[in-house]
Amino acid sequence: MKALLLSAALTLTASLGLAEQAKDIEWADLEGPSSAFENPFENLTDLQMQTLARILRLDYLAETETDANAKEDATGLRAELAGEGIDADFLLAERLRIMTKLENESRMPNDAIVGQTVRMPGYLLPLELDGNLAVEFLLVPTVGACIHTPPPPANQIVHVRYPAGYPTETLFAPVWITGELRSEFDSHSLYMVDGEADVDVTYTMDADSVIAYGS
Repeated sequence: MKALLLSAALTLTASLGLAEQAKDIEWADLEGPSSAFENPFENLTDLQMQTLARILRLDYLAETETDANAKEDATGLRAELAGEGIDADFLLAERLRIMTKLENESRMPNDAIVGQTVRMPGYLLPLELDGNLAVEFLLVPTVGACIHTPPPPANQIVHVRYPAGYPTETLFAPVWITGELRSEFDSHSLYMVDGEADVDVTYTMDADSVIAYGS
């Protein structure tokens, strides 16, 4: 009994020591650099935006040959916008460029915190269990992320390994994790409500401590 109490005391002392050395961070601290860009859609009316969306849909139908009139209908809508001084093809190309830019930025780490020992809160989403212990998991910022809602940006997820295991009976247990934060882009397979999908992750950590949020 004394040995068990001593072991528990030493574990608690070690965890407290790690927490004192670690830097507390928030999810916003994980965001990487971003650059401003001019919004080419800023001055469009709602109707013009709806017309662009219809053109995008018709282009898809024309490419997949599921609608014989799609190409002709899209050409007509392009002519309507051209009459209003709007180049639909330019705006659709800008849409792709901006989407690619935002996706790339969503994967970028914050180099200022990479390599630091940090402590941060989040919700545990198990990847690998040893009995009822989560020994590998994703830390996400919100309940339901990756399962009931779309995955957060890659730089808003941390892949955590914790061989000691954290006891969990449900998804999304709120926890504090402590350890050295590293940048190691990877993808992890998860079973979602609509099937299996790969989730991109920017950060990884071999955790020194995982404790219940509020502890």
